[in-house]
Amino acid sequence: MNQPRFPHVVVVMGVAGTGKTTVGPRVADRLGVPYAEGDEFHPEANIAKMSAGTPLTDEDRRPWLDAIGRWAHERAGLGGVVSCSALKRSYRNRLRASAPGVVFVHLTGDRRLIEDRMAHRQGHFMPTALLDSQFATLQPLEADEAGVAVDVSGSPEEIAERAVTALRGLDR
Repeated sequence: MNQPRFPHVVVVMGVAGTGKTTVGPRVADRLGVPYAEGDEFHPEANIAKMSAGTPLTDEDRRPWLDAIGRWAHERAGLGGVVSCSALKRSYRNRLRASAPGVVFVHLTGDRRLIEDRMAHRQGHFMPTALLDSQFATLQPLEADEAGVAVDVSGSPEEIAERAVTALRGLDR
């Protein structure tokens, strides 16, 4: 059986509008592993809340994080990329409890750039009104967490390339 080119499960994280859904598949493609869209793991009640402009509570997020954690656990050693805001360390800890080897790519950027991108995307349930709550909730990766921060300026291809280069640096 062929070894995956990148056997880790990568969680592409960050506030809404940083490009998780755009960059994640590009990272997965470059790493030769499957991609899973984190929003598809949300229960309908969560989507309804966010669509109405109501931020999710920690309680709301638990089943979503657990579903992503199960996917990541099943991909352990095989590799994969999944998008998930993972804004708080406690959320990342919950993911690591299910899949201890996950690594994070934290997409970071200027708030104005992110808000502009959110304003121009179509067909997404997350309104720009929730961006303030996302930034207020965000706890960036800490030094003891496996992962990298990647700036979201530039094209999706450039961002994905920076992410893959940074991830490969973790394996050294």
